Amino acid sequence: MQDWLSKSACDLGRAIGAGDVDPVNLAHAFFDRIEGHDLKDKVYARLTKDRAMAEARAASQRAKSGQRLSVLDGVPISWKDLFDTAGDGTEAGSKLLAGRVPEADAVVLQNATSAGLVCLGKTHMSELAFSGLGYNPSTQTPPCVNDASAVSGGSSSGAAASVAFGLAPAAIGSDTGGSVRIPAAWNDLVGMKTTHGQLSLEGCVPLSLKFDTVGPLTRTVEDAAVLIALMQGVPVPDLRGASLKGRRFAALQTSVLEDTRDAPLAAYETAIARLEAAGAIVEPLEVPAVADALALAGPLLPGEVYGLWRDVIEAQPEAMYVEILERFRLGKEFSAPDYSAAWAQLDAARAAWDAATVAYDGVLAPTAPILPPNLKRLNADGVYYKTENLLALRNTRIGNLLGICALTLPAGVPSCGLMIFGARDRDTALLRMGVAAEAALI
Repeated sequence: MQDWLSKSACDLGRAIGAGDVDPVNLAHAFFDRIEGHDLKDKVYARLTKDRAMAEARAASQRAKSGQRLSVLDGVPISWKDLFDTAGDGTEAGSKLLAGRVPEADAVVLQNATSAGLVCLGKTHMSELAFSGLGYNPSTQTPPCVNDASAVSGGSSSGAAASVAFGLAPAAIGSDTGGSVRIPAAWNDLVGMKTTHGQLSLEGCVPLSLKFDTVGPLTRTVEDAAVLIALMQGVPVPDLRGASLKGRRFAALQTSVLEDTRDAPLAAYETAIARLEAAGAIVEPLEVPAVADALALAGPLLPGEVYGLWRDVIEAQPEAMYVEILERFRLGKEFSAPDYSAAWAQLDAARAAWDAATVAYDGVLAPTAPILPPNLKRLNADGVYYKTENLLALRNTRIGNLLGICALTLPAGVPSCGLMIFGARDRDTALLRMGVAAEAALI
């Protein structure tokens, strides 16, 4: 059974379907692994063992009677601690929400449960999901799988660590500015930012209703595609036959390459060469609308998040990590006219992006321009924290601002990712390209 703890979610699902693995034994194996792991408390905020074992027993009976609900029926996964779980705490990494116990599951969790997935527990995260680094002195800070002295990336920090350290086959996180893709890249995983609105946000502790998205962190693109479909409640897409031959990609210039550190840049260039060797056509492309969109992040995101959280925060500001508190309070600087004007400008930038990229199958960029920062230095140096956080989020937040989908793949160098932007609502097409790109990058 230990061999199965490193398998992909879909491989586990197929093994259950073939009768080679029993869901109850599989769940026990993961809980044994978690309970015996030194990082258990840094990865999981809480386990949902009673729920998981009940779900695993039901999945086992379905498997034996030939009534499986999906290819992942009986497969256990982890959930970021902002997805409501009925009867179990959901605190979004913040002391402000300590003791919060929802009465119902988030809709995406309901859909996953209806497909037979088993809920292992809730993973740690950046406080209220408002950081790309994963550093959270209020609760726990999961480490990076490639560097024990570094952070794992955020805000889905524990989600990434749960998969990277073999404490879950797959994880579900959220992405408002890169919170799935950054930790996925830094821990050598696949991470998908879905198009805003593709997956329900009902029952998710919000950061920004205009930019929040739900997405998986997995070992393979296939796993990501299947999990997205099951959470959405739609048929699993057919990814067979995907190829890069003749596919046109734009390699985004200017903003995404500025101040990129040596390792991520070298990994990005090597990844592009591998895509070209597999038959892809890659052309450089400058899109001025990218800089326009990035300049609007200030008035748009802090303004909305502070509006959503102001009363809760200001009732107990001393309960928050100061760097996160300061980021929220930036929202005070922007007026309603500033916010409205920024949205009008962002709509124009989105239209310009669409026009500039419509002829391409995808747009390429390094997922993050930096490697995972050192935890001790983040704790001691506020300037370093702010600089590294903004750099970590710079490339990924383009996808959120422009309202499109984006996929990160391991680029072949530890903690470096290749990001592919797809067109709005073309998530399945992006995943098909991702399967082919994944094969080229191995």
